[in-house]
Amino acid sequence: MEVRGGRTDSAVLVPLFTDAGGRLHAVFTRRRDDLKRHAGEISFPGGRRDPGEGLVDTALREAHEEVGLPPDHVDIIGALAPVGTFVTNYAIYPFVGVIEPGFEWTLQETEVAEVLEFSLEDLINGHSLKRLVRRGMTFKTDVYEVDGHMVWGATARILGDLLFRTGDGPPLRPLP
Repeated sequence: MEVRGGRTDSAVLVPLFTDAGGRLHAVFTRRRDDLKRHAGEISFPGGRRDPGEGLVDTALREAHEEVGLPPDHVDIIGALAPVGTFVTNYAIYPFVGVIEPGFEWTLQETEVAEVLEFSLEDLINGHSLKRLVRRGMTFKTDVYEVDGHMVWGATARILGDLLFRTGDGPPLRPLP
C-alpha cells in the first residue's frame, strides 16, 4: 500500500528473536480491551512520532514505553515497507530489530494487556484469507491466527511483508 500525504506519521518496532530450538519469533502486544482506538487488537509496539523525532527513534521509544524494552537492547537490522491505516489515517513505518530471547517485559498497563511471542512458523501456519466486518464494512483480508489471537489489518500487512522478505510467507494470490 502506498502511503500518501496528510497522514499522521507513526513507527513500530518489529522485535525478532531466535529461541533455543532455532525458531524465529516475532513479538506483539495485545492492546487493552477498554481503549477507545484499536481495543483488544494485536499490534507491534509503536505509536505516533513526536515533533522533531526520527522514525527509528519513535519505534524504539514506543517499545520502551509500552513493553519496557530499552533501545540499547535492540539491534535495528532494517525497515519494512510503510503501510497506511484506513480508519485512523496513520502512516506506519516498521523497523525490524533483533533482541535476545527471554526478555522480561514490563507492560505499560494503561495501554498494553499482554505481550505475545509467536514463532514465524506458527504465524505462517495460521495464515488465511477471511471476511471480516468492522464498523459496518465487510472486507476480505489476510489474517494470522495463533493460540486464539488474530493478527489482521495494518499489523497483518506488516507481518506479511516480513514473511515475504524472509522467504517464509504464504504464496502470493493470483491477480483477479
